Amino acid sequence: MAKQQGRTRIQKKNRTTILEAALEVFSKFGFRGSTLDQIAKQAGLSKPNVLYYFPSKEAIHTELLSCLMETWLDPLLDMDANGDPKTEILAYMRRKLQMSRDFPRESRLFANEILQGAPHILGELKGELKDLTDEKAAIISGWMDQGLIAKSNAHHLLFSIWSLTQHYADFEVQVCAVLGCGGQEQYQQAEEYLDALFTKLLSI
Repeated sequence: MAKQQGRTRIQKKNRTTILEAALEVFSKFGFRGSTLDQIAKQAGLSKPNVLYYFPSKEAIHTELLSCLMETWLDPLLDMDANGDPKTEILAYMRRKLQMSRDFPRESRLFANEILQGAPHILGELKGELKDLTDEKAAIISGWMDQGLIAKSNAHHLLFSIWSLTQHYADFEVQVCAVLGCGGQEQYQQAEEYLDALFTKLLSI
C-alpha cells in the first residue's frame, strides 16, 4: 500500500495503461499466445518502459487476475440469505449477465486462465472461490429443504448460472455470428430468456 501511495501521477497512469493494454492482448490471445512486445505496442510504450513497471509478462497477468477475482466474487457476495430465494437467485443471474455485458475481456481472460489449468489462480479457486461457493450453495440448499424453491443440486445450479451468463462474453464471436452484434437489445433478450428458464427451474 505504501508503495502504491508513493507512486507519481505519471507512474500510476502508465501502470493503468499497461494493464489496460495487457487485458486487451491477453483476452484475445491468452497468456501463452501473448508477448511483452504486443502489450508494449498496444500500450504505446517501449518494451523497456513496460519492464520498468512490471518485471515480466507473468507479473502483469497475475496482477490482472488478482483484481479480476475480487470483481468476479462480488455478485455472489451480494446474495442475501434473508432475502426471497427466487428473487435472490434471479438477481444473482442478472448480475452475472451484466458482468458479461460490461466486462467481456475480463471474462475471456478468466476463461483462458481456466482452460490452461488455472496455473496462476488455482490457489484462489480452491480457497476463496470454493469457500464462497460452498457458503452460498449451503444457503440455496437450505431454501430447498424449507420448500421455498424446487429441489436440485445447489452447486450445479450455480455452475449453470456461470456457464449460461458467461457464454455471452466468452463466445461473443459465435453469438454475433448467429444473431448479429445487437448490443443492449441482445442482452435484454438474453435476460428475459434466462429469467424464464431459471424461474421455471426454481418454481415448485
